[in-house]
Amino acid sequence: MRDVIIIGAGVSGAFIARKLSRYQLDVALFERESDVGNVTSNANSAIVHSGYDPVPHTLKALLNVRGNAMFDEISDELDVHFSRCGSLTVAVTDEQLKMLDDLVIRSKENGVPVKLLSKEEVMAMEPHISKEVKGALLAPTAGVIDPFNLVVHCVENAVDNGVELHLSEPVVDIKDLGDHFLVKTSKGEYETKVVINAAGLYSDKIASMIEDIDWKLIPRKGEYFVLDHYDVGLVNHTIFPLPSAKGKGVLVSMTSSNNYIVGPSSEPIDDVEDFATDSYTLGEIRRQATELVPDIPFNQVIRVFSGIRPTSTRHDFIIEPAKSNKRFINVAGIESPGLVSSPAIAEYVFENYVSKLFNLVEKKNFNPRVKKYRRLCDMNEEERNRIIKEDPDFGKIICSCEKVSLGEIKELLTRSVPPTTVKGVKRRCRAGFGKCQGGFCSPMVTLILAKHYGVSPLDIKWDKESSNILVEEVKKL
Repeated sequence: MRDVIIIGAGVSGAFIARKLSRYQLDVALFERESDVGNVTSNANSAIVHSGYDPVPHTLKALLNVRGNAMFDEISDELDVHFSRCGSLTVAVTDEQLKMLDDLVIRSKENGVPVKLLSKEEVMAMEPHISKEVKGALLAPTAGVIDPFNLVVHCVENAVDNGVELHLSEPVVDIKDLGDHFLVKTSKGEYETKVVINAAGLYSDKIASMIEDIDWKLIPRKGEYFVLDHYDVGLVNHTIFPLPSAKGKGVLVSMTSSNNYIVGPSSEPIDDVEDFATDSYTLGEIRRQATELVPDIPFNQVIRVFSGIRPTSTRHDFIIEPAKSNKRFINVAGIESPGLVSSPAIAEYVFENYVSKLFNLVEKKNFNPRVKKYRRLCDMNEEERNRIIKEDPDFGKIICSCEKVSLGEIKELLTRSVPPTTVKGVKRRCRAGFGKCQGGFCSPMVTLILAKHYGVSPLDIKWDKESSNILVEEVKKL
């Protein structure tokens, strides 16, 4: 029997697993997708929000602010690109300028440092901002992060410290047997003392397996533009409009990889598998974004995408045990600011619930750090020459757009949470993230994966089970 089963390897489940891996517990992490962090955690704004916006005294406010303070240490331990670039919430009318005063009050209640800026101060910081700007609220603790590797490296650290990872294994039923649970998946049955439900868009369905719940999730889709590595300085901060009932609004921001991101929309949908984008919604995003930054070079767009976030009917994070059994813990409705809140969510779950269910002993050999990743993009010329001399595979470029080498991809395959799909490689090292969107490197990545796993290239998937890259062999290689 296991001590804890965590359902869902998104960013919340990942940090909970990592937190529990510090202790002498038998922990398993189950994920329905072929990779970790592959749904909501895979498609978001990648913003480490400062915490000025959530309603004071809510879990969103508490955990956003706490989580934000943890990211310098976390990004160092998990070897993830992170930058505290700060954010500007911009007013372009006199009425909006008055609304900034309300945000200052809320910021003080949440304990977030902010500063009101005049039009002249904003223009000095952001030369490309709209000339209609009246002022802005500067939140210097906001930042941008690589959301893909945040989750991957977090789960890798948990696995390195003893957590057992199950991919492509959805939970189909849970039986409450009083002192423990029987968790049934698509591949087997498992007994566990505690269940932590961090199943993202499916967490209401998982919660309903053991009792009737008084809340539900409303899937909300957000569509985005991604721009190529356009000239530095289009924006120097994350630029927000005034927040509304729909959320924080359409932002314009640099990313941790020196691209720019524009979006999202925010519309309720019925189908949690609907990741389509449409021209009308993208047109509205473009219109709203150019009201903030008029000269966004949309001719530099290399990709559009959408993500879906689970909005709860309580309009706050739901982090609590089931009414029928305190050993079943729900972690649901984790929408924005869920990414920044995730390490604090793990801390909250541990301190308020898990720590009270076990007599915990900390592992003497727990290591909070992942093994450093060797990335050519992070090296100077001398370092590159040295590593290529040590391993010539680092001198063989597979992705010309993002300058990713064969050595980097092969090294990924030796990690404890290796990629098994072309998308998995892309998310970890950016091979396929550039202007050609994998048009040139994806075939080579497919062959590298096939060789490593000893299978036919026909068996290699883009992502999900039915997403084969190749369908038949036309000639021998």
